[in-house]
Amino acid sequence: MRVSEYMSQPTMVADPNDGARETFFRMRAARIHHLPVLDGAQLVGILSDRDLRRPDWVDEAPDLAHPYELADDLTVGDLMTRHPISVHTYEPLDRAAAWFLQQGFGSLPVLDKGGHLVGIITKRDLIRALHDLLARQ
Repeated sequence: MRVSEYMSQPTMVADPNDGARETFFRMRAARIHHLPVLDGAQLVGILSDRDLRRPDWVDEAPDLAHPYELADDLTVGDLMTRHPISVHTYEPLDRAAAWFLQQGFGSLPVLDKGGHLVGIITKRDLIRALHDLLARQ
């Protein structure tokens, strides 16, 4: 089982200069939790919905019902995780699973042999792979 068999593609991306608030609403509308960040064609980071919920990034919220009141001047580049770990399409799926287990990641960007972003693999994709494996037995 290879990463390429279970990765999600195409994947939505962000630019480091995109506004954090607008990006949050794009992610919410698309029902995604992780967003690779590209500067041109170069993968420079990854943004998760958890990055957007960090208390040090939000304005003073009146109560817990408003956790996403992001400051207007925050950008994706301010909030993203820089230099993300990635996997390649040709790698075995268990390598991605090992990263998830060891580091607690929720997703990994997927690169082709040339180092270009071609997709993303998430914990949900791994559950789908497990389901397929169990169904075959």
